[in-house]
Amino acid sequence: MLSHEYALLGGVNRAFIGRYIGLAASVISGVVVFLLLSLVDLASTFGVAVNLPPTALSLVGAGVVFSVLYMLFDKFVWRWGVATKWLKVADLSGEWVCTGQTLSESGDVRYEWSAEVTICQTWDKIRVRLKTPQSGSNSIAAALLYDEAEGYRLLYNYRNDPKAGQPELRSHVGCANMLFDKSLKAASGEYFNGHGRPTFGRMEFSRKSA
Repeated sequence: MLSHEYALLGGVNRAFIGRYIGLAASVISGVVVFLLLSLVDLASTFGVAVNLPPTALSLVGAGVVFSVLYMLFDKFVWRWGVATKWLKVADLSGEWVCTGQTLSESGDVRYEWSAEVTICQTWDKIRVRLKTPQSGSNSIAAALLYDEAEGYRLLYNYRNDPKAGQPELRSHVGCANMLFDKSLKAASGEYFNGHGRPTFGRMEFSRKSA
């Protein structure tokens, strides 16, 4: 299961980021090409023959520079403290410990369970992987919401598949709604299953120490 795109709600529009990076790429490309051509002219002034093939200039074209800048932004830059505050997006990537409670219709605890959660996240994509001794689930769609009063809320749909030898469990789909505290070290919320296993309950995430 690969990472998938996720929606950003309440933060900076991704289209604006693309425009800013595109503008930066155009400026950087123009400056680099100007410097290269200036060096060629300078070399010619001193009688040094320099052959600058068109392929060399294409390597510093705006398209190539944009690709490099966007890759750096997608993997690294958006995680920086100042950037996350401006973008209003949380870096949730890492390992988490999950404790859960499955509830009855009356709200009583039917049983408790625990799991390990891995969140893989870039600027563009995310994946929430939850593993228990009996089964595992992967997110298939998600949205990250910035709430000025409460913090960051992660909404995601997932598909759960039981491991071999678990005849009492069935594959199912569900959704989760997790609110992360402002330190991004813990989260709490609810989950709802259906289409194969109609259960619901509560979950709590706590980030593992590095």
